[in-house]
Amino acid sequence: VQLQAYGGGLVQAGGFLRLSCAASGGTFSNYALAWFRQAPGKEREVVAALRWNGGRYAYADSVKGRFTISRDSAKKTMYLQMNSLNPEDTSVYYCAARITWTTNWRTASEYDYWGQGTLVTVSS
Repeated sequence: VQLQAYGGGLVQAGGFLRLSCAASGGTFSNYALAWFRQAPGKEREVVAALRWNGGRYAYADSVKGRFTISRDSAKKTMYLQMNSLNPEDTSVYYCAARITWTTNWRTASEYDYWGQGTLVTVSS
């Protein structure tokens, strides 16, 4: 399984960005995919997760109501729409995958596949 994240950039506070994660090399039917982020000097934390075949969407409390995770099965691409961005959202964002949904979706070590990061910088 290969994951490639892109779409990061510099945005002003209050603005928006959409990240994409192109997936390949797997069937993805029962996969769990997630977005994590890691700011300098901080641990990697989950942002949001979904089950590829639908029915499960989960968000970290810090992004609920502002971020939306989604996927396009035909394009094998996962998205993270980020609205109302603030400087605390500045991080390198990573997409990750595992072959089944887990109740431990918040835990980075539960994921087997990772894409490279894409940097999101929110200026005040």
